[in-house]
Amino acid sequence: MKIIIFALCGLIGLSPQRAAADATKPPVRLAVIGLVHGHVGAFIPNALNNAEVQLVGIVEPDEKLAAHYAEMMQLNTNLFFTSLAALFAHTNVQAVATFTTTSDHRRVVEACAPHGVHVMMEKPLAVSLEDGLAMAAAAKKGGIQLLVNYETTWYPANQAAYTMVREQNTIGEVRKMVVHDGHRGPITIGCQPEFVKWLSDPKLNGGGAIIDFGCYGADLMTWLMAGQRPTSVFAVAQHFQPELYPNVDDEATIVVAYPKAQGIIQASWNWPIDRKDMEIYGQSGQILVPRKNILRITSPDQPERETKVPALSNPQADPISNLAAVVRGEIQPTGLSSLAVNLTVMEILDAARASVATGKRVDLPAQAPAAP
Repeated sequence: MKIIIFALCGLIGLSPQRAAADATKPPVRLAVIGLVHGHVGAFIPNALNNAEVQLVGIVEPDEKLAAHYAEMMQLNTNLFFTSLAALFAHTNVQAVATFTTTSDHRRVVEACAPHGVHVMMEKPLAVSLEDGLAMAAAAKKGGIQLLVNYETTWYPANQAAYTMVREQNTIGEVRKMVVHDGHRGPITIGCQPEFVKWLSDPKLNGGGAIIDFGCYGADLMTWLMAGQRPTSVFAVAQHFQPELYPNVDDEATIVVAYPKAQGIIQASWNWPIDRKDMEIYGQSGQILVPRKNILRITSPDQPERETKVPALSNPQADPISNLAAVVRGEIQPTGLSSLAVNLTVMEILDAARASVATGKRVDLPAQAPAAP
């Protein structure tokens, strides 16, 4: 048994000591909503082997897909429900992790809020700012927390770069940010059919690469700019693989302008290698984040120096530990996962789509749109 525990901890990036320590806390009762988002395949094993949560249910209306996951992961079929109503009727769930289509995020939040159930969803927050504002209103009324999970939130180098930029003023005031996020495309890399089906549907995903990968840059930039909203957005989107993605873009560039800074978001389903990296240029230096745990810092009077950043510690180390701490009231959602940042993300993405449609720059209003 000890060998199995140690092996599982290694697979999911946990130490046996951390697993044992976390077991002393009451586990948060967690449910997974939806199985059509490919990231769920890694999330469920992580949840099952994290003592901070107890998986009490999985909601998936597609019984064939549910049966596939039950068999593949050797899950008890009693865990599965076909609706949120059935989940609430048979479990005392405290939080849900959402792996539905992006368009279904609003439905999940509006169903969970009256039950006081906190919601974490895979990025982005929603398909539109309108949906995001409605979700914010439902969360406020229900007294629940909303979190958005981005892989890049848990990159130690991103967190270290933020500390250097916002807290230590290492490179002076930010002047330009460039964020690259992309891969060869969901079909080419072998995403599950149920995942590809909605990723390439403009109503279910909100767009193609411009949404799927553009949201990462909008999130990082809003965070690095301390929540400041941009003054304008200009975007170009193209179809390099129309035979694979006839209904959505697969290549996009978004230029986000601030009064004293500029951001360039490059989102692609066409790159030959996977990329999630960032460049930050300030008045007195630059910080490059080429990999999740590497920083390269340069200033006018010093040569480039590369630093390896140590792993993050709980509750900032991973999405499950972070969600558990939020549900227990130990921390508030902040930064890249927070609702405030992600409402601005949706405002940027809405403006980017409008810019693509018109071919013109979109100027944002001075005041942020308010929730209904």
